[in-house]
Amino acid sequence: MKTSYRVVIADDYEKERLKFKKIFLKDPYFTIIGEAKNGMEAIKLCNELLPDLVLLDMEMPFMGGLDAVKIIKEKHPLMKVVMLTKACYVEDFFAAVQYGAQGFLLKNMEDEDLLEYLRGLVEGSNLPARKIAGKIWSQMQVRHFHEEKPLPSLTSKEREILLLVTKGLTNKQISEQLSIAENTVKNHIKNLLRKLQMENRVQLAVYSLKNFFDEKKNIDE
Repeated sequence: MKTSYRVVIADDYEKERLKFKKIFLKDPYFTIIGEAKNGMEAIKLCNELLPDLVLLDMEMPFMGGLDAVKIIKEKHPLMKVVMLTKACYVEDFFAAVQYGAQGFLLKNMEDEDLLEYLRGLVEGSNLPARKIAGKIWSQMQVRHFHEEKPLPSLTSKEREILLLVTKGLTNKQISEQLSIAENTVKNHIKNLLRKLQMENRVQLAVYSLKNFFDEKKNIDE
């Protein structure tokens, strides 16, 4: 069993980096091996140090976390990347997932929750992630959503696929979970985009969260 996971943290505020260093001192499973002040520095450290886990602040000068995670995951697909943010927006979450991030954490989380989440992530356990995800979802906000649209009638299969899209699953993962062809999934998503008048799956997921999860509305079959 691995004795310690090597961590690179990227945040332009030294105070935030120091806070995380103190948090990780409480847990022998994690060792910070590098610190960066922006996305470009984080990419360089990842290439040089090959950490097990990377923590990226969403907003940093020169290059933010979203741009950095895309480049890091293209070169190091097995590297675990977790996004850090103070303001938790659904759009940012789904963009990060699309670029390959494995996690999304709020900076104001309790230390033990944060450590439990990261331990579960690096060890491949879904239980801590699911537990903490509920706390994160409860604080998520939707921004720049310009228009309220009534949710049209959806088939049971469209409803299943909509919920899986909202969880961040790819077309291939959805096809495997529902035991249907990937092309069938693509067609269902095209229909969902048309029905809901959306342009992409990120908007689709955001709208679903706003209307189904946050407001506890039902999607009619």
